[in-house]
Amino acid sequence: MRDDKENIIIEKTFDFSIHVISFTEVLRSDKKFEMASQLFKSGTSIGANIREAQNSESKADFIHKFKIAAKEADETQYWLELCEKSQYLPTPDPKLINNLDTIMKIISKIISTSKKG
Repeated sequence: MRDDKENIIIEKTFDFSIHVISFTEVLRSDKKFEMASQLFKSGTSIGANIREAQNSESKADFIHKFKIAAKEADETQYWLELCEKSQYLPTPDPKLINNLDTIMKIISKIISTSKKG
């Protein structure tokens, strides 16, 4: 299923991963290692699963990979909300949270469209 033409969800999740890496470096510099590790894993996993879906063996496999990406996005949202609300953690850039919201909407739409088609 891999197609090398422009793919907005691939681009958005890659850019998001780069932003997550930058924010987790801020967490690490503040010695918030556990939070940095959790956020790094879930935040970069979104794009990795979507990239993997591009080489899926079937429509069901494609949908399954996107559902995993959706779960990782939800987990990432949780960690970012903790950072946002906790007085002991640095606050993430609102752009990071907004980009995740956009990604989650696109993932949801891709899943629902793929189930119909």
